[in-house]
Amino acid sequence: MVNSHIVTIIIERPRAKNIIDADAARSFFDACMEIEQDRSLRCAVITGAGRRYFCCGAEASLAAINADWSKPALNIASLSIPVIAAINGHALDAGLELALACDIRIASQEALFGFPGIEHGILPSDGGTQRLPRLIGRGRALGLLLTGDTVNAKQALEMGLVDEVVPSSRVLARAVGLAGEIASKAPIAVRYAREAINSGLDLPLDQGLRLEGDLYLLLQTTRDRTEGVMSFRQKRAPRFTGE
Repeated sequence: MVNSHIVTIIIERPRAKNIIDADAARSFFDACMEIEQDRSLRCAVITGAGRRYFCCGAEASLAAINADWSKPALNIASLSIPVIAAINGHALDAGLELALACDIRIASQEALFGFPGIEHGILPSDGGTQRLPRLIGRGRALGLLLTGDTVNAKQALEMGLVDEVVPSSRVLARAVGLAGEIASKAPIAVRYAREAINSGLDLPLDQGLRLEGDLYLLLQTTRDRTEGVMSFRQKRAPRFTGE
């Protein structure tokens, strides 16, 4: 579903707790390919159908497939535009991996989070063991991963697993509203800021600072930067084109 510069991806298997099967994974892959090719898009939102489940995992057969299309979180994380998770319900196992792959997470007050699959001998296979400790720290990540315990939305907010908690009826609207706010900004500046943070966290500080400086210099060569300066001087709203 597309609205202006924003695209919304919906996991539509509510009767199956929005668990991802092979067809859903392929749809994710195809959607991500289309999003990358559409230069008019500036932000994406991902959510689940219904109000009880964001996504409660993936079918066991999917984990046995070693192909790019079979890893939804990898495909979401690979997008060049920001992605907001509108976590309308429980996000468990592969569902939590999907949420972790997003840039911002807005959660319902009723949502639960965790990797209970460990109780059945299932290990996260779409980035969960790597993204979770980077987000909430090694100790807390080990606690969740090794016990299979779940945390509620309030606990998830306190540990930094989600960025905001709202009533379930407002989750999607809040995420889309935030996406619209991001989409109104200069798209190249947004992309570079996201790259500086995401890539810089894996670099020593001096290299991260160098990356930031390089991206800043590149930004000065864009038409959007010129438009930003001109609109400020002329006291009008900027008209960014992503060029």
